[in-house]
Amino acid sequence: MDDKVPAKIEPKPPRGSIALALGGGAARGIAHIPLLEALDELGIRPRVIAGTSIGALIGSVYANGMSGRDIRRYTLDLFEARSELIRRLINRWPGSLTSLINPMTPAIINPVTLFEIVLPEDLPKDFSELKIPLKVVAADFHAQEQVIISSGPLLPAISASSALPALLTPVKLDGHILIDGGFVNPTPFDIVTNDAEFTVAVDVTGKGGTEPGEMPNSMEAWIGAAQITLYSIVREKLKYEAPDILIRPDVGRFRVLDFYKVEEILEAAEPARMEFIKQLDKLLKKSASTSEI
Repeated sequence: MDDKVPAKIEPKPPRGSIALALGGGAARGIAHIPLLEALDELGIRPRVIAGTSIGALIGSVYANGMSGRDIRRYTLDLFEARSELIRRLINRWPGSLTSLINPMTPAIINPVTLFEIVLPEDLPKDFSELKIPLKVVAADFHAQEQVIISSGPLLPAISASSALPALLTPVKLDGHILIDGGFVNPTPFDIVTNDAEFTVAVDVTGKGGTEPGEMPNSMEAWIGAAQITLYSIVREKLKYEAPDILIRPDVGRFRVLDFYKVEEILEAAEPARMEFIKQLDKLLKKSASTSEI
């Protein structure tokens, strides 16, 4: 008698379904927004979203039901005028200033506090409340490995995914000390490969950030070195596995803290949006024709 338990057969994902991976790249991640608008234009709702760093931040807002167009408006309102961000810091955080910025902590800024202030007020407390399932990538500092978070408190998870060392404080979650997920998986398409028929990834790691020959300051050198790491990880991953669609907006010329160049970044991503629509349309037509056979 064979006592082996038969292997569980996972059902195939729905035909034409899309898994969306949004990568990390700080301000360059603003380029995700036009591509979300493209999904809305085509009437495509991702079956699942994976996000690293700013990809996790924007992904969480989109997974909560905010349209790409509304995310654009929200981002423009936040960064077009410096006074708006300052107003939010004053009005939305009742605690002391040291709970946000404290030079005595391991980094300068507390990310949980920061994102509680700058993200939309209706962002859910828990992953389970999102309209689209979300997987967030962070790096376990001590285990030196990837951590994928898809349940539990939402804000600490997306804050951990964005916690760039020396700038944002590491986040303690479930006994783990977590930092920016870009150090382990900058564009996390591989964690949703089996969740939909097609995997679509947006890589905003980019190159550059300063003019060729221009000497970076100490902060630019540190953040730029992190970006080199992110870009190298993605390049090596693609040698072994690739998503069905990989879009790389031309945003390498922007520094990773160029959030106030929001309009320029959005404009630079427009050709990528058009290419994204073209590739998606081709992919879905191919899927539809195959299903008719």
